[in-house]
This record gives sequence, structure tokens and C-alpha cells, in this order.
Amino acid sequence: MNTKMFLKKLCLKDAPSGLENKLYDTVNEEFSKFADVKMDKSNNIYITKKGKGIGRVALMAHADEVFLMVSEFLENGFLKFKGVGIDPKVLISQEVIIHGKKDLLGIIGIKPPHLMSEKEKEEAIPVSDLLIDTGMSTEKLKGIVNIGDYVTIKRDFYELLNDNVACKAIDNRASIVAMYVCARELSKIEHGADVSFICTCQEEVGHRGAEMAAYKVKPDICIAIDVTFDGGKLGDHERENEVGGGPVICVGPNIHPKVRKKVIETANKFNIPYKIEVEPGNTGCDAWASQISRSGVPSLLISVPEKYMHTSVELVNIKDIENTGILTAKFIEELNKVEMEELLCF
Repeated sequence: MNTKMFLKKLCLKDAPSGLENKLYDTVNEEFSKFADVKMDKSNNIYITKKGKGIGRVALMAHADEVFLMVSEFLENGFLKFKGVGIDPKVLISQEVIIHGKKDLLGIIGIKPPHLMSEKEKEEAIPVSDLLIDTGMSTEKLKGIVNIGDYVTIKRDFYELLNDNVACKAIDNRASIVAMYVCARELSKIEHGADVSFICTCQEEVGHRGAEMAAYKVKPDICIAIDVTFDGGKLGDHERENEVGGGPVICVGPNIHPKVRKKVIETANKFNIPYKIEVEPGNTGCDAWASQISRSGVPSLLISVPEKYMHTSVELVNIKDIENTGILTAKFIEELNKVEMEELLCF
């Protein structure tokens, strides 16, 4: 399957933190062409591809997406909710799916501007004032929905110009696709290191899956793949990252300097475009957890630049995803036993 179609299939699945198992069938269908696929009791999905046994490289991409949860029933079929990772401003006028005993469509509405006071028009709306309208009676709704049920955004997958695409949950399904590209590339060659591709659980609520996975597989090197902020208009102007400009390699205390240097050398050798971003503190991704697993794991972060993070129209470029996968594959291909030992010591 081509990368765009695989990304579409993944993004249109609803898999919030704690329900990453909803992705298993889709991941298994594609990755099983290259390696064994298993899921643990916490919903981490492991794809293990054997090499020549010179060491183990783990690639991690979190599977969960940002989400809401039902917190209260109100009259006339309205629901209150609490959110994880979503700005209330972007929830207004969204369609949502309530994952109760059966999936139920709802909308998040707002008072028409004609009925707002001048003060209401100027103020940001707190999430506590937003409601999900199901159009059902509360009595009937309680037969389908429970307090604590998950709610996810309903959104189509949009193909834009110049290989750009937009959808919900591209953070971080894009990186699962990058791992797929890496696995596909490695299937064509012999490589020394064994490789664990891991779709980690619960990154959006604290990198929990990465902690468990790094402890389980005991990698010599861990590469977290995630999305990062575009540096253009409506992005982070302090970053040179650019959608369409290639993968982004992170530099900072969370990142092992020799592994980072080797990845940059690999990108230059194979003419893979890339950008550099600096993070002097917490990288906010699975590398933050993998680095301190057991007695420590040399870790790296490679990211796909993205616009409009944690909205329902996250935007990435397909070529950036493919180049991220190719770069990680080339890095693994270039490793030999002597170099692996040299990389892991100072």
C-alpha cells in the first residue's frame, strides 16, 4: 500500500489514549508483510524485524490521539466533557463521535453571535461552557452513553496540493507510516541490527507506552519519531522547520550526540533533506522516556514537520513522511558491529 493510503486508513481510525488497540488490525495488515506483529496488555504494538544480531534499534511512534471524555449529562441530550490536548477554540462547530455502547454522532455548538453580549463576543470560551449536542432525549442517551466514555473528532482526510494532506490524528499516525516506510526499505536489504518498530500507547498523557516498551525490548539505540511544529506562518517562528522541507533532527540533552551526528552524516551521504531544531529541555515525546529506561538508552528524535497540531486539520507533507522513513532505514543499514560499539561510548 502506498504511504498516503496507509496514512488515510490510520487517521480515520479512532484510537485515543487507552484505546490504541483500535489500530491493531490496520497496523498488522501492513506491517505483517515484513515482520511479526504483536500487542501487549497495555496496547503497545511491537513489530520485530530480525537482522544479524549486532544489536537492537527501537523505533517508536505513538499511536494515540488527543481526545475528550464525557463528564456529565445535562437536559435535552446535551453532554459536558473534559479534554486532553485540545484547545477549546478549535472545538466549536466540530462533529464528534461518542464511543458509547455504540458510536453516536454529536456536534459541539455555540450560541449564535446575534444572541451574544459584546463581552461574550470578545472573550475566549472556556471548555466548561462547551456542550455536545446529540439531538436525543437525556433518558435515551443514558441507555447508550456512560460517564467516562471517550469522544473523538470526526473528520475526513483531505488531499491538498503539492503532496500535502490534512486530517485529525496525523499526530502521530504520520510517524507510524514513517516506520512503515523504514520497514519496507529494510525488507529489501540485509542489515546488522535487529529492529523493533513500536506503536506506543498513551504518549499524549505521559509517554507511558515508551517507558514500558524501552524496558521490555532493551534497545541499544532508540529513535522516537513524532511530529513537530512548522516554522512558517501560524507556526513557531523560532524554528527553521518547514512542511515539505524534510525530516527534523533534534539537538539537546535528551539526544545522544554521537547518534545524532551519525544520522546527520547519513542524511548528507544520501542527499536526504533535513532541518535541525534545538530543544534544551524536555522534548515532550517518547525519547524523553526512553532515555532513562533501565540504565539509560542512547536516544534520538526525528520529527515530521506539521501545521495546526492538535486540531482536526493537522497538515503534513507525504514526502516528509517518506524521507523520515528512508533516513531511519539508511541509518540502520549503515550500522555495523564496530560502529555500534563506538556510537554507544564516549
